[in-house]
Amino acid sequence: MANPVIMPRQGQSVESCIISNWNKKEGDEIKKGDILFSYETDKAAFECEAESEGILLKRFYAEGDEVPVLNIVAVIGIAGEPVDSFGGEPIGEKKEEIGEKKEQNGEEARSIIEIPAYEVALTPTSAGEIKISPRARKKAQEFGINIENIGGTGPEGRIIEQDILRAAELRSPSTPLAKGIAGEAGKFIPDMGTGVGNRVTSYDLLSQTPVAGEETEIRKLSNMRKIIAAKMHESLQNSAQLTHHTSADARKLLELRRKAKETYEKSGGENITINDLVCYAVIRALQKHPMANCHFLGDSLRIFKKVHLGLAVDTERGLMVPVVRNADNLSIRDLAAQLKSVANSCKKGNVNPELLASEAATFSVSNLGAYGVELFTPVINLPQVAILGVNTIINRPTDLGNGVFGFVPFIGLSLTYDHRALDGAPASAFLREIRLEIENLDVTI
Repeated sequence: MANPVIMPRQGQSVESCIISNWNKKEGDEIKKGDILFSYETDKAAFECEAESEGILLKRFYAEGDEVPVLNIVAVIGIAGEPVDSFGGEPIGEKKEEIGEKKEQNGEEARSIIEIPAYEVALTPTSAGEIKISPRARKKAQEFGINIENIGGTGPEGRIIEQDILRAAELRSPSTPLAKGIAGEAGKFIPDMGTGVGNRVTSYDLLSQTPVAGEETEIRKLSNMRKIIAAKMHESLQNSAQLTHHTSADARKLLELRRKAKETYEKSGGENITINDLVCYAVIRALQKHPMANCHFLGDSLRIFKKVHLGLAVDTERGLMVPVVRNADNLSIRDLAAQLKSVANSCKKGNVNPELLASEAATFSVSNLGAYGVELFTPVINLPQVAILGVNTIINRPTDLGNGVFGFVPFIGLSLTYDHRALDGAPASAFLREIRLEIENLDVTI
């Protein structure tokens, strides 16, 4: 009997995944536990293992396809078995009705209804949500067509493959070089170009023409890089972001760091860093300014009583922002341990996707001090209303009193906030509170 292979659901917040690599071809013999394919969520990478044995009869999606969770990705069975009945639909559609799962939560049980995966809206725009099939999305990428300009003829206005092909026919012709550049660089081909007969040329796609004879390289973006780019662009397009900058006297901070390092070298335990201490100060400031510890919901604010702190982590695969939940309950040592734990999970690629959802954190911190950055503008992780950028420590001349001047270490702080949720005065008051908490930090090391 043929068995379907479905795209796993990696957490309730994950609605679709991208197939990054197929390890098996159609016709290959499959053993239970074999790695069939690798796939990515918006932040993490996983591998799908075979749960049955037989022959890989059919693959319904190619590498690079975005697949709604619970969709049938492939079929394993006996050679010659028919697979037409599967067709790559959501697994829920193969049942007469969508089943209910029971989860135990304390003493109560609650029902979870599985929603058909094809309902997922894949691309947000200012006009609403664009629904597009995986096959249509792939064709749009091949032809360099901007799906924001396409009207869908599928169910509920969903864009299907025929809509993309029709748009490609109506567009002006393009040169082979222009098509190659669009495919490699992920650029959209405009409807009309500057060439003869409105032909689209390479000049229309390149902002700068390389100098003759200059060696260049066109490197295709990874799936994760595309997702990060889309999220950053969405954040800036859909919010009113401003950044205020200040700096805090870092003498107390450096003294605490020195004590923590000595304690760690003598007796082990947790090695508390400058970033851990700054995050601890931020949490205390958020408790005094709850309007910065909230989500903007369009016509309302969700103000949190607990602090769920997001931390920007640089990994080989790109930027990740895991969350430490209930961070306001933690001591400095426990906070340091949890921050290191989630950061290491991101770098290893085994972080829980639920910890990466932008809705999971109430406020985020991004620290570029280790890179010597003196000033930068962090981008808000929507629907959060603010993010703190931590800069490097610089010695500056300061009045020490009684006419004496000396050099004092200052740490730079950059607060980006959503002006739809916070005005300049309360945002400035919150930033000042962070500065005061850092300058007067009182913790037991």
